[in-house]
Amino acid sequence: MKKTWKVFVLFSLMTLVFIQVVEAQNIGLNIGDKAPNLKFKSPEGKEISLSDLKGKVVLIDFWASWCSPCRRENPNVVRAYEKFKDKKFKKGEGFTVYSVSLDRSAEAWKTAIDEDGLVWPYHVSDLKHWKSEAARIYKVRGIPTNFLIDGEGIILGVSLRGRRLENMLNSIVVKERTKEELEVDLKLTILELQKKIDQALESEKDKKSTHYKALKNQKKQIQKSIKTLKY
Repeated sequence: MKKTWKVFVLFSLMTLVFIQVVEAQNIGLNIGDKAPNLKFKSPEGKEISLSDLKGKVVLIDFWASWCSPCRRENPNVVRAYEKFKDKKFKKGEGFTVYSVSLDRSAEAWKTAIDEDGLVWPYHVSDLKHWKSEAARIYKVRGIPTNFLIDGEGIILGVSLRGRRLENMLNSIVVKERTKEELEVDLKLTILELQKKIDQALESEKDKKSTHYKALKNQKKQIQKSIKTLKY
């Protein structure tokens, strides 16, 4: 018994180590990799971690108030945020932006956030300009640049500027189903259920049993549903 217990404990530890190694290997900056975590301070001095946004589709957006191309790109990011913030995705509930600034001046950073209408609450910076630790981790050599991750932190796209960001989000959003599509699914479900009840009735030997009568009643209810739906 003791030997079996020791083997179980050893196996559990080996499994845990294996999982940790695999997770570590998966962290990277390529599409399909798990994005490295970031944790920096907001303009108000509050630490915000990228991992706090787990479950959402997130755009990790590197920019700065002094970067003219970034400021020109911001309207596209704002438009995408307003359009997709409440959407449901294949792997994520809602969309938001984790903005990483390469500013030096806190005042210039805050002013640009207000001027460009960057209304999402996740803004961070260490105010180290090109020596930004976040930029080092993500190997950022130029801005604007971004990484789109799903609710599990997996990178879906890189440097999605202009309409490319909106197109990518459209490709992973869960589309609202039309009334016709829902009706087709309902029809198939009802017909499948009717088929199973017919099979159960045929296999029931005692035609006077309570089970048989219940099946017959269920079949009548299904037939009423079919008439109501005009199938």
